[in-house]
Amino acid sequence: MKRTRILVTLLAALALVMSSCGTGDKIGSVSISANGTAGTVNLAGLGGTLQLQVMANYTSGKQIDETNFATYTITPQGTLWDQITPLPTPPYGVELNRTGMLTATGDQNGNGICTWLNANTTSTQLSTPSYYFTGDYMILATYRGFTSNPVYIPVASAPSGQTGQEGICGPSATGN
Repeated sequence: MKRTRILVTLLAALALVMSSCGTGDKIGSVSISANGTAGTVNLAGLGGTLQLQVMANYTSGKQIDETNFATYTITPQGTLWDQITPLPTPPYGVELNRTGMLTATGDQNGNGICTWLNANTTSTQLSTPSYYFTGDYMILATYRGFTSNPVYIPVASAPSGQTGQEGICGPSATGN
């Protein structure tokens, strides 16, 4: 009986010492991602949406979704497909709400925008496009003083024929 009592007392003392040694769980970093996407991210179609997710990464390895509590910064980078026209500043081009839902919006005239260019420009190559983007929206999330890695979102919200090279605007939601 005495040994058990001594062991319990020692374990309790050890737990007390460990809890006062600065081993508390703290946020180590914050990360942002486009939820449910793999490979190249593309915000397709006027009114198209993409859910962002912000995770607080703790020193213990625990991760907590803080998407609704983060603040966001959106910076347009580059140009539209013509490689001349600067990307519109939000809320034109893209709009982001407090829940991390990103929506493709029109330009100042209500037209969709296109940040994709087809590198295959001859008529025989157009059936097999090779897209690259000329601009994107860089999004950062901040939570409790920690800033996330950037996520880069190109946009293909212009309907066919409205804008874009050869009347097309980047990869569609179906992957072509």
